[in-house]
Amino acid sequence: MGNTAGLVLAAGAGRRFGQPKALVEYDGRSLLDRAVATLRDGGCRQVLAVLGAGAEQALSAATEAFTPVVNRRWGQGLSTSLKAGLAAVPSRYDGVVVTLVDQPRIEAEAVRRLIAAAAEGATVAIATYAGRRGHPMYFAREHLDGIAAGAVGDRGPATSSPRTGTSWPRSRARATRSTSTPRPTWRRSSTRAPPSGAPGALLPASSAVHPKR
Repeated sequence: MGNTAGLVLAAGAGRRFGQPKALVEYDGRSLLDRAVATLRDGGCRQVLAVLGAGAEQALSAATEAFTPVVNRRWGQGLSTSLKAGLAAVPSRYDGVVVTLVDQPRIEAEAVRRLIAAAAEGATVAIATYAGRRGHPMYFAREHLDGIAAGAVGDRGPATSSPRTGTSWPRSRARATRSTSTPRPTWRRSSTRAPPSGAPGALLPASSAVHPKR
């Protein structure tokens, strides 16, 4: 399936949810666990997740295995999580699939298609929905430094990635959201977390998603 890592951006405070997004449950499962499993099932050999708000609670509540990367600057925008996550991707991987923690309807098939596009030579591959770019996204290692350098504030990978030539194999990477999925149930996790905006007690940065809505 290729020598690819997976990266979940999951550091957001989730103010609209009333708790950190990584702790929010969707149909009985946390957004963090769902995102990690999607990347792993899609073919990523190692999954990293960037945590910030409620990092310790997210780590203790998680049931899926992943490499945590704690972003102490999560309050300064999505770009800080993207930078931390890309910097933590081990050098042995040729590229990384990036996704956001609050996109629970993304399926493993979307990840598989991106990895397949990379195997055919794509250095950037973006999943599209009805012709519009979305997540997940694949970036070859040669682009990681440039993407990190272009990320500012709440600018994520979509706005800081290269836009040249065959780097956008939309037809090869197109992914579709499931239309047969029952209406989901969202609810707050019973895990207690620090108030929104509070950094909490965070672990040292070492290695692991940020939701969009």
